[in-house]
Amino acid sequence: MGFQKLLIANRGEISVRIARAAAEMEIGSVAIFSEDDAASLHVQVADESVALRGSGVPAYLDAKQIIDAAKASGCDAIHPGYGFLSENVEFARACKDAGLTFIGPNPDALALFSDKARARALAEQVGVPLLPGTNGATSLEEAKAFFKSLGS
Repeated sequence: MGFQKLLIANRGEISVRIARAAAEMEIGSVAIFSEDDAASLHVQVADESVALRGSGVPAYLDAKQIIDAAKASGCDAIHPGYGFLSENVEFARACKDAGLTFIGPNPDALALFSDKARARALAEQVGVPLLPGTNGATSLEEAKAFFKSLGS
């Protein structure tokens, strides 16, 4: 890996944890904050911080603004934490396209596993034991037949 500095694309408790873990690993950390989060703990714990335009959740979902902040602050990686952008395929791809390491699954894995039907089909294909279930959208009649097959 060898990251020198990472931007934490989240806020609150998870940002604090990531910043502390980065410090233990001697990796610089950059917090982002919306206009209404300027006094938050995660901003104080990180080595640096960058203000986002906007307030609340929308500011933390602005992928372009976050990637621009990472590049402007000299980061080589982005850690999304959980929620917000952590499962966003487009964000992971945008990080890669910007030359930033997305700390999480690669975009292809995110795309596959965010589609539960495709993920289940892959699991079946490679022999992962699965509980009985249905694939894709299921009509009421199909659901009734499925439950009947289970002895319900």
